Amino acid sequence: MMTKTWMPLLMLALLGACATSNKDSKVADYKPSVSEEAEYYRVQENIIEMDLPNCKGCIIGSAHDGTFTAPLKIYELEGAEHLGLRNKKFDIPVVWNKQVAGWVKFFTGRGRQHFQNYTQRSGRYAPVLSKILADRGLPRDLIYLAMAESGFMNHARSWARAVGPWQFMPYTGKRYGLSIDYYVDERRDPIKASIAASDYLKDLYNLFGHWELAAAGYNAGEGKMARAIRMYRTKDFWKLTKGRYLRPETKNYVPKIMALAIIGKNLDKFGFTEIKFEKALDYEEIMVKGNTDLYEVAEVLQIDFEELKRYNPEVVRWQVPPTTDIYSLRVPVGAKEHWDSFEGKDQVIADSFKTYVATTNMTLQQVSRKFKVPTDVLADLNPGITSRVSKKTEVILPFREDHSLKASMYADLYEKSPRHNKRRMSYSRSISSYMKKGKVVRNPTVYYTVRKGDTLWNVAKKTGVPMGTIIKTNAHIIKKRMILPGDKLAIR
Repeated sequence: MMTKTWMPLLMLALLGACATSNKDSKVADYKPSVSEEAEYYRVQENIIEMDLPNCKGCIIGSAHDGTFTAPLKIYELEGAEHLGLRNKKFDIPVVWNKQVAGWVKFFTGRGRQHFQNYTQRSGRYAPVLSKILADRGLPRDLIYLAMAESGFMNHARSWARAVGPWQFMPYTGKRYGLSIDYYVDERRDPIKASIAASDYLKDLYNLFGHWELAAAGYNAGEGKMARAIRMYRTKDFWKLTKGRYLRPETKNYVPKIMALAIIGKNLDKFGFTEIKFEKALDYEEIMVKGNTDLYEVAEVLQIDFEELKRYNPEVVRWQVPPTTDIYSLRVPVGAKEHWDSFEGKDQVIADSFKTYVATTNMTLQQVSRKFKVPTDVLADLNPGITSRVSKKTEVILPFREDHSLKASMYADLYEKSPRHNKRRMSYSRSISSYMKKGKVVRNPTVYYTVRKGDTLWNVAKKTGVPMGTIIKTNAHIIKKRMILPGDKLAIR
């Protein structure tokens, strides 16, 4: 009898199958898309392993004796006997050293609330992610890499614009088959993103031969890790961390994953005894036309708009992409019957758009820049407008009529570039460092008014006051932003 492990592989093969025998070789070479592979997980019994033995005291989806299967290796934690752990076996390498112990201390101390939040969300997503990893021959305990990346948040977004539960950068996401455009960002889809992450992690493991290096490569990029290996002539991750080439973020990344796995598989031991796990992801599916208004769909289904969005995090706007004829929407179990019985399915099309009346002759590109909307999106919404927009011409904009342009749904259009964000982070770290060294001037009587071209460094030089003291005394200004002409800084 064929096991469930082979069911997805059989289904994927059938996706490319043809009736005629002369196409058999094409079937063998066919590689389905991420969307086609995700079809398998649209059947509810395939995303929830009801018969999966649970690891006692573990985050559901963790690897344990009931799931360890060849050819995956089993790694047993050593050196942590003093902790008296129940679950010491993993299907990824986990060690006990100073770095790992430091992260365990953090997540059971100052970062305890973070870990508790991650763990509660894990109930919804970890079982699904675990199954996708296992179906593709990868260790289930890689769910802790997703936990380290995003805390199982579909909407997680880094300063560098990495997005989703697996924190894909745009280039890497597209490289592994995820669609990313104005309307859809499949990096947010827990199923499609997990399929893509599995492919990426498998490639990294095949490239480096060690899960520690594969995980580090996931964080730093395969090119960076390959250069580090060549530079230090070793594939021992812990030896690589002793050099200066890898960023602290990458050096901390692997021990962080290990710490999360140790705690996540021994919740009771670390005092996480009252976790309220979210209900595991389960859904039904409905088919809607392209450009369908999600607000109207939610009304038909008798659920909140935000609830519908929670089931479809990859749809980043208020309507499904107008560029497709049919779109599959996930809905809560029980809601599908409302849609099936609704006779006006073709009338829930998005048509409540904001408009802009051109105040002068301009181009469509200029309208695009003004509203931070891709030109091709505007062109699709305004087929009657060529590249030139005459004065008083009405241009349809892809915003809902009753929405503010400052709504969180459009926040990504107006965010600063990664380079700007990186500079901001560097500035914040520098300020924090000087804050520790400085002394607060109590009841100041001497002030300095910032002039054009001034920096904190030359203000300190002009006044003879240490920069740390200036920063700490004027933290109410400096912690928020860089100094500007006209700012009045307390000096003495």
